[in-house]
Amino acid sequence: MPAVATAQDASRVSDAKPPCNPTIDQVKMTAPLKHVAQKIALGEPVTIVALGSSSTAGAGATSQLNNYPNQLALDLQQRFPGQAFTVLNRGVNGEEVPDMLKRFDSAVMANKPDLLLWQLGTNSLIRDHNLNEPGSNIRVGLDKVRAIGADVVLIDPQYAPKVIEKPLVGKMVEFIASTAKQENVALFRRFEVMKRWVEADNMPFTSFVIADGLHMNDWGYQCMAKGLGMAIAEAASRNMISAKASVKASAKLPVVSATAIVPTTR
Repeated sequence: MPAVATAQDASRVSDAKPPCNPTIDQVKMTAPLKHVAQKIALGEPVTIVALGSSSTAGAGATSQLNNYPNQLALDLQQRFPGQAFTVLNRGVNGEEVPDMLKRFDSAVMANKPDLLLWQLGTNSLIRDHNLNEPGSNIRVGLDKVRAIGADVVLIDPQYAPKVIEKPLVGKMVEFIASTAKQENVALFRRFEVMKRWVEADNMPFTSFVIADGLHMNDWGYQCMAKGLGMAIAEAASRNMISAKASVKASAKLPVVSATAIVPTTR
């Protein structure tokens, strides 16, 4: 096929923009987001930190507006009108878990997040690094975030040609899933979501991955953000009723003055 025809085909695929219709069954996370639910019930601003590597930073997107954290902020604002969301992008190209931990305090903890979205595993996988090494490092980060009462969502690798060619890809996806289960934190199964685009929706990789065979394009980031927004909303809603009830109960408690609890002196 002539090179010009290939370019034209790629342009048509890009212009076509296939539909993005995730269902809750495809994106639902097993663990609830109790802290996010509480913040929404109180009507307080929600701060989200997106930690990760290049697919968090937005490599492959045509602009920063089109990376997944920015698209997620827009999606959540639509799902919760009137609720303030701030999504901070703390992705750095090429990083692995040990690299992220070195800047964890400044990139994550300093921002006092209500929710941490931690995308990990891709660079370790494509560099053929030992899968067991990140385990203890992940727990170090999780312990810090949970100590301030924040929620956590782990995000596994993307389903892309340079990722799925690796013989240990299945073990990496399984490792992250088992870590989320053992640590009782939520998991967004990005790998399975994107795999469905190919196997169930019959989409070519060129519809959502750029020419490097690794990073997502604008549509890929937008559709990932839509699925993640749906998953966050559902996970938070599980605790929304109890969170609102708790807020109402607290509002009805009698106010005790400071002088009332100070013993009188004789």
